[in-house]
Amino acid sequence: MATASSRLSELSRATSMRQVRLVCGVILFSYVVSHFLNHALGNISVDAMEIGVYYHTAFWRFLPIAIVFYTAALTHMGLGIYALYQRRQFRWRTIEPLQLVLGLSIPALVMAHVIGVRLGHTLYGHQKLYPQELYLFFVTSNRIWTMTVLLIIAWVHGCIGIYFWLRLKPFFARAAPYLLAAAVLIPTLSLLGVYQGGRSVQVEVDDGEWRTHNLTRRQLGSTAEAATLDLITGGLTIGYVGLLGLALAARGVRALRERRRGMIALSYGNGKTVRVPKGLSVLEASLRHNVPHASVCGGRARCSTCRIRIIGDHAALPEPSQREAFVLARVGTADPSIRLACQLRPDSDLSFFQLFTPHTHSADGQTSTSARIGQERYLVSLFVDMRGSTQLAEKRLPFDTVFIVNRFLGAVSRAVIENGGQPNQFVGDGMLALFGLSADPETACRQALKAAAGIATHIDELNELLSHDLRQPIRFGIGIHGGEVIIGDIGYRDHIVFTALGDAVNVAARLQDMTKTLACEAIVSEEVRRTAGLADDALPQQEVAIRGRDEPLAVRVVADTRQLSALVDRSERVAA
Repeated sequence: MATASSRLSELSRATSMRQVRLVCGVILFSYVVSHFLNHALGNISVDAMEIGVYYHTAFWRFLPIAIVFYTAALTHMGLGIYALYQRRQFRWRTIEPLQLVLGLSIPALVMAHVIGVRLGHTLYGHQKLYPQELYLFFVTSNRIWTMTVLLIIAWVHGCIGIYFWLRLKPFFARAAPYLLAAAVLIPTLSLLGVYQGGRSVQVEVDDGEWRTHNLTRRQLGSTAEAATLDLITGGLTIGYVGLLGLALAARGVRALRERRRGMIALSYGNGKTVRVPKGLSVLEASLRHNVPHASVCGGRARCSTCRIRIIGDHAALPEPSQREAFVLARVGTADPSIRLACQLRPDSDLSFFQLFTPHTHSADGQTSTSARIGQERYLVSLFVDMRGSTQLAEKRLPFDTVFIVNRFLGAVSRAVIENGGQPNQFVGDGMLALFGLSADPETACRQALKAAAGIATHIDELNELLSHDLRQPIRFGIGIHGGEVIIGDIGYRDHIVFTALGDAVNVAARLQDMTKTLACEAIVSEEVRRTAGLADDALPQQEVAIRGRDEPLAVRVVADTRQLSALVDRSERVAA
């Protein structure tokens, strides 16, 4: 019972109006997708559209589903109007105010269609389906253009919302091409279906039998009924426009009250001070005065990149909201002097400094990605080191040594890139490569193993090329391990690099060191062997002690890395 209560409490803290609006939006977007796919059946025939709409209405008019749907629609509309009132700055990226404007225009555009079909069915028993609607759109009026605009606006608004929801998810980079294809194909096929259906109705309308079956009073209603529905539509539209006007008027009243309450000074800790009305969040103040401020999620309290540390007394500040407290708890911040700039609305002078460098991550998020800010991902780390570089430097001119080391690192980098990895850090004559930034764990492990084989091949070629200048061939050691790591931009000012941090990276480095004592070319962790799908008897197993770990680690010793490519190919054939 206590566990359930704590989970309910955590869920409540994690939920904000934005989350409610998102859930409602997903429900409405699901309806739009279903409706669009139904429209697309017009590319087959109007009869196919009628069959499709039977299942469409059977699902969405099922009482529990209908209650959820209409509740979501009213809630989403209400929260949209409230967002118009609440939004203090419209100088985020253009896409965000565009989403708000499109969303607020949808109720006014869809009002006549919803009342004509749904309310007409409820009040008068009208049976307006595709033949009747297409007849009204294409034959008796020019409403098809209004409906086309509505379809495009609803689709674009929904797609923007889905993008904002998914863009911080780890899988978004892989899913983006498929989502883009769906975002283009579904509305295109839908509009073509409506057009083809309308053409079919225009051909059939001269057929007296067709008119007898499809244009009855029960299906279209009487002139008086249509006038009543138009009157209801006009009244509700005026009421909705009035709500928008009320929200705008409330914004004006709020701005006037804030001016009367006075101004406060916000000092950024770097000598920059701005004066703003009370009631603005710190992030909104930054945007208003063009002060760069990190915010990947756009001020939605879905990330913590806008964090600030208060300088001086923080006891007089407003208490964190449930959502702000939840986000700060998720990032492990218990210090009361650390707050989210997008949520903190001070009512007195405030001094602070930003925890993320704003020149790297701008306030509008245009140059930021979730991966560069900080993200936990499963990656495979490959450490490779050149053996004997110290002795090489002792017997050569500095230029010659640098030349050979650069050729070595170039050969290693080519092998990594050819197999889907990314050279990440160069430390002396060694390199860290990362696999899995755009691939699943199984693929990443196989890529790393193939890259190790490719490194051996490229080093063989390099040894042959430099044979006249080398007393002994260049040798190397490789350590490969996979696991959850944190990736992001690390550094200071102009010395910032994108890299990975975590135990998995450190273990790969330790394994590379162990190749010296175990007299082998590479050591692969059992985690990588198993995830890559290599046979259990493919490589000799051994347990090694890793500094900083209590338990020994199972690894696979690779005497000749050239065999790894064949082992990976064999496992892929078996899996296929």
